[in-house]
Amino acid sequence: MPIQTVEPRRLYRQIADQIRALINGGEYTPGDRLPPERDLAKQLGVSRPSLREALIALEMETLLDVRVGSGIYVTQPNEPRGAAGLTEASGPFEVMRARRLIEGECAALAARAATAAQVRAVREAHAAVIEESKRDHNPLAADRLFHVRIAEASGNSAFVLLVETLWDQRMGPLYRALESKHEHPMMAADTIREHKAIVNEIARHEARAARNAMHQHMDATVKRYSKDWKVRQ
Repeated sequence: MPIQTVEPRRLYRQIADQIRALINGGEYTPGDRLPPERDLAKQLGVSRPSLREALIALEMETLLDVRVGSGIYVTQPNEPRGAAGLTEASGPFEVMRARRLIEGECAALAARAATAAQVRAVREAHAAVIEESKRDHNPLAADRLFHVRIAEASGNSAFVLLVETLWDQRMGPLYRALESKHEHPMMAADTIREHKAIVNEIARHEARAARNAMHQHMDATVKRYSKDWKVRQ
C-alpha cells in the first residue's frame, strides 16, 4: 500500500467523527437524545466551543437535530451516513479568535493613522449597519463593510485581505448554522452599540482604547454564540 499524505484534521471534524461512530455503532439510535452539551464535552475531553462546532456540522449532515430548549437528538437520515456533510471550513470559534487578534490591531492602527476621509468612511459604514438593521436583525452585508472599512483605515492592505478572507469564513454555512441558533431581535442593537464604541475610539485616535473596544466586541460575540442551549432535563 503506497504511503499517503497525512492531512491535518480540524478538531471539530475529529469530534464529529467520534460522535458519528457512536451513532453508526448503535450506541445512540434515531430518536435518542444525546447527553447535555456540558456532559458530552466532559466525556469527550474537549471544549464546549469545539463540541458545539461538531454538533452543528453533524446537524448539517442530518445526523443530529439540535433543538434549542429541548436537546440534541439523533435523526433518521434519508441518505447513507458519512462525512460528506462536513466542510473544510474553519470552525466558527476559530474564526472568532482569529478575528479578535487581527481586527483588534486593525482598530488600533486605524486610530493611529486614519485620515479624516477614512474615519468618515467608517462612520458611514456604521450608519449603514443601523439602516440595514431596520430590515434585518442580523445585517451581515453592512456589518462586513464596517469591519473592512476599519481594516482599510489601518493603512495595511494585507490586513484588508485577511479581514475579507475571515469574513468569507464567517459567512459560510457552518458559521451561519451556528449563528441561526442564537439569532434574536436584539442582535442588531447589541452589534450597533459595540460598533459605536469602536468608531468613537478610532475618531478620537485612541489606539489602545480602539483595540480594547474591538476585543470587547469580539468577546461579546463569542459569549453570544456560547450561550447554553438550555436543555431541559
